[in-house]
Amino acid sequence: MSIVVTGATGHLGRHVVEQLLERVPAEQVTAVVRSPEKAADLAERSVRLAVADYSTPETFDGVFASGDKVLLISGNEFDKGRVQQHRVVIEAARAAGVALLAYTSAPGTLTAALADDHRGTEKALLDSGVPYVLLRNGWYHEVYTENLAPVLEHDAVVAAAGEGRVSSAARADYAAAAVAVLTGEGHENKTYELGGDEAWSLAEYAAELSRQTGREIAYKPVTVEELTGILGGAGLPEPMAAVFAGVDASIAKGELVVTSGDLARLAGRPTTPLADAVAAALEG
Repeated sequence: MSIVVTGATGHLGRHVVEQLLERVPAEQVTAVVRSPEKAADLAERSVRLAVADYSTPETFDGVFASGDKVLLISGNEFDKGRVQQHRVVIEAARAAGVALLAYTSAPGTLTAALADDHRGTEKALLDSGVPYVLLRNGWYHEVYTENLAPVLEHDAVVAAAGEGRVSSAARADYAAAAVAVLTGEGHENKTYELGGDEAWSLAEYAAELSRQTGREIAYKPVTVEELTGILGGAGLPEPMAAVFAGVDASIAKGELVVTSGDLARLAGRPTTPLADAVAAALEG
């Protein structure tokens, strides 16, 4: 039996694998990667590597074995038919007879276009008959803290979220929840709504940045259309710019406030405060 993590060299996948290695022997972990070179350090630690690509179904032949627990981390190629890509993994897992397939989805309250592929994947997973777990991950601190350069350049947080609040958490927090499911028992056919312990607004985020930098950083709300244009002007393809601006519209409507407490319960600890993530980003 192996615990198999797809997208294992991605931002979230790395956290999951590292935390798994704290809980189980490396020989029990399989990292599914597109580029083995990026996972050479994992191979050196006795993690099994499987080279496979969501877009190439035959590469998943033999990746899974009966009894495996699998984490399907959603793909990030929005223009390549993510639902079909995910179906490739689900079908391979079904054919192999895996014990569990956990999928990193989006909050059930989210109506933005970003959620469409997640809903399609959830349906494919439930229709497959494979024992499943839906890890409906909320927004990540890193969406903001890894994009501080323009904020600090202009002393402004520009967003179309209005006065809406968001229950974000760190990638490491969501990884801890996934690891708990993959290494624990009794999670079959359950859905977890995951988000940070404290919801915050973009105005509060700007205030926290001001406090930690000693500079006056303002929150400048804009319309969804204006934000789409700003993101496009920064080099983001128009369809993707519209998707991300649409998430801000959902934040304005309160769709990324998660109150279940599932994330902290699964992780076994409080979630990472936004202030800590900001401090780490500024120090880095």
